[in-house]
Parts: sequence; structure tokens; C-alpha cells
Amino acid sequence: MGRKGRVLVAMSGGIDSSLAAVLLHEEGYEVIGMTMKTWDYASSGGTKKETGCCSLDSINDARAIAVDLGFPHYILDIRAEFGDYVIDYFTGEYVAGRTPNPCILCNTHIKWDALLRRADKLDCDFIATGHYAKLRQENGRSIVSRGVDLTKDQSYVLWGVSQSSLARTILPLGGYAKQEIRAMAVERGFFELVNKPESYEICFIPDNDYRSFLKKRLPDLEEKVKGGDYVQTDGKVLGEHDGFPFYTIGQRKGLGIATGKPLFVVDIQKERNRIVLGDKSDLMRDGMTVRNLNLQKYPSLAHKQFDTVTKVRSTDKGTPALVWQEGGEAIVRFAQPVSAIAPGQAAVFYEGDDVLGGGWIESSFHWRDKEPKKD
Repeated sequence: MGRKGRVLVAMSGGIDSSLAAVLLHEEGYEVIGMTMKTWDYASSGGTKKETGCCSLDSINDARAIAVDLGFPHYILDIRAEFGDYVIDYFTGEYVAGRTPNPCILCNTHIKWDALLRRADKLDCDFIATGHYAKLRQENGRSIVSRGVDLTKDQSYVLWGVSQSSLARTILPLGGYAKQEIRAMAVERGFFELVNKPESYEICFIPDNDYRSFLKKRLPDLEEKVKGGDYVQTDGKVLGEHDGFPFYTIGQRKGLGIATGKPLFVVDIQKERNRIVLGDKSDLMRDGMTVRNLNLQKYPSLAHKQFDTVTKVRSTDKGTPALVWQEGGEAIVRFAQPVSAIAPGQAAVFYEGDDVLGGGWIESSFHWRDKEPKKD
């Protein structure tokens, strides 16, 4: 046993998770590496060369680091767990007219749970990942906060991890900039990691064509949903769309309709199989509701209004907002309108650099429509 304890490190084969394992090894932890096999791209009917965290090359790269440093490495096949949960969620959200975020769901409900179960079997005290975020203990709570490199910060994707899971988690990279991690890899002779391209696509859709994936996964879907109307915000019919599951809020390209000006998807009306198109200004909303809350810093937002900076997507810089809890939902009132709030995406609330918590966006609205009219 290492002097700091035994840690199971999730290793994708990329530079970040590899250096997380290296740093923990150098700090005196007894490291065990584990690479999770979540998906076979061939299962989705794709023809592109398999890349990313599930490929044989990535598994071999992770194992090479472990061999070089002399710690054990295992491959964990979680394809069955992943497929039943994440893929069903992914297809179900689009069929419900929402835009899913499968990577967050996989992190919080599949990978963390899978790692902790195997950590227990291997007598590991901790698990670790290569996320760029910080983690500390305060007032009996495990609190996630932004990493020092704001261009790589991944605190947004960790809002759903439970307190019991965070209590056993180490995030070694939160205090480093990406360039520092690259320099460390070079110093240690891991040149192949520095030159390896990073993967940003969904692991089961490496060609980024989610529409084709849906059609292959649900062969009768296209026939069921095709033939609905494109309509303007005033209700005027503009043409026929391909089916509401094949569109996302804020989408401009690929609409197949020309009106002489840019149009955007501003609403998806599943029950009427309608896609509402409008100007960029029609995407703006200053309120939303958020469901399935997971609160990290404080156990409850009930009976209080919190000043936050709220992000509605991973690339969002965040907008000042008041947030409070009503029942099981959070109500969010933005200080200024936010563009393209998509139901099904994650909303994450920040207090300074700390993650208060987050949830799934249920709906967006204009506060002017909520407030009583004055005589």
C-alpha cells in the first residue's frame, strides 16, 4: 500500500487521465489504472475508424503508461450497463423533443458508480479522474469548483456526482493549466500523449451524425414523425420538416428552407409535431425551470434566493441569476436574457468558483409572461 493510500484511476488513454495517474503515482499513492470500454462504434453501423476512449489504441496507450510506471492496469467492460442506460436515455430525450447530454449522465450514473464498485473489490481508498476541476471538503460537504485553467474547466460536467462519490474522489489536475500538463508529459518522455489528438465527440457517435444514429437505433422513427410543419413565431406555415427529434434549439444550418434571412429553431412542439422558426432575438429567454436537482455545496435551496452565475451549456460563460427552489424544481431568473436555452441540457449554478449544484433544464420562458399585468 502506498503511503497515501490506494487509488483507482480512470484512464482513457489520453494525456489528461494519463498524467492524473502519473502525478498520483509520484505523490506516493498506490495506483491501479482502469480503462472502461463503453461502446463499440461498429454497433452503431458507422464506417469511420474507431477513435476516442473506447478504441483499442486508447486502451493500449493507457496500459503502456501503467507498464512504464509499474502499476497494474485493468480493462472494465461496461457496454451492457452503458447501452441500457445511456443509449435509452439519449434516444428517449430526442423522441420527447429535448436535447440530451449523454456524457454528463454517463459520468455521474455509470462511470463513477462502476469505478467505485471496482474500487471496493480492489480495496482502493479512492478513485481519480483527469477532469480539470477542484474538489475540497468544507462543513461536511464535498464541493466541486472551477479548475485554474478556465479554458479547460470541467466543473460543469460534475454537478451530478453524489456526495458519497465525491467523498472518495481525487481530481489531480484542477490546480494545473493544460499547458503545464503538456509540459509535464514532455519532461517525463510521454511524447505520444502530447501529439495525440483530443476527442470531443460523443463516444457512440464519433462522426457527430446523431440523426443517422437515431434512425438506425429506431428504424420506424422517421416514418412516425416526418411531415410536420415549420411555422414562424406568428403561426405562419413555412414548409415541412423531417421530424421534430432531428432538430435542436438554436439550430440554424440544415433546415432545408430559404426565406431570404437566417432562421433559427426557437421551439420544438412535440405534441403538434411542429418546429417553430424565428430570428436570433426570438431565442432569448430570461427564465427557466430546472428538474432533478443535485445540490452539492448546500443541501437545499428551499426558502432562499441565491445569487449565482448560471451556465446552460458547457461552453456558456454563465449569466448572473437568482435561483430558488420550489418543490423539486429550481426556478431561475436571469439578470439578462440568455440565448438558446434547450430543455434536456444541464443547468449548473455557481457561487463564485464553487458549484452550488445543477439539474436538467425543463423549460424556458419570459418573465414578462409570468408576472401579473397591471391595470
